[in-house]
Amino acid sequence: MDIAILTFDGFNELDSLIAASVLGRMSPFGWNIQITCPSESVTSMNGIVVTAQQPLEFANTADVVLVGSGTKTREIVNDRNIMNRLSLNTEKQLIGAQCSGALLLAKLGLLADIPVCTDVTTKPWVIESGVTVLDQAFYAAGNMATAGGCLSSLYLSAWVIAKLFSIEQAQAIIDYVAPVGEKPQTVERCMSAITPYL
Repeated sequence: MDIAILTFDGFNELDSLIAASVLGRMSPFGWNIQITCPSESVTSMNGIVVTAQQPLEFANTADVVLVGSGTKTREIVNDRNIMNRLSLNTEKQLIGAQCSGALLLAKLGLLADIPVCTDVTTKPWVIESGVTVLDQAFYAAGNMATAGGCLSSLYLSAWVIAKLFSIEQAQAIIDYVAPVGEKPQTVERCMSAITPYL
């Protein structure tokens, strides 16, 4: 199971790295989680430099593609040199986006009439691109999911695990990473967000 976590310059660490860590707990089952970038390295919104594990084209054949957000998403979606390297397929791939990552999916023409979740800052840009924005943390339709808010990467990750492996495994992993003393509540909140879309 190849999973590409699209990570660009200006990326939000919480999007890419939480997803990579949570999904990485599926490695014993053969899941291959890769930080996937358009260049050899990218710098986060807070100056953290991350080396790409895979080039952007890895996403085109991955089983799962998660698109993180960042401060430069509007520049990225207007950069044809980057966007032309992506050829995603919602019929063959599970695709998720967080916050401004939804704008990238919109620009790739993948959303059609599917509404999205995104963050407050990105919301007007997504609406401007002709996509309906929901006032909730998570939404999915078929193989496409979006999440809004930095910590909603937990929801995207749990959705991927529940959809491709099992709900029980998603619950177990969320329970493991949840804060001590808040584990049942965290699992319940996460699962209540994603279960209607499984």
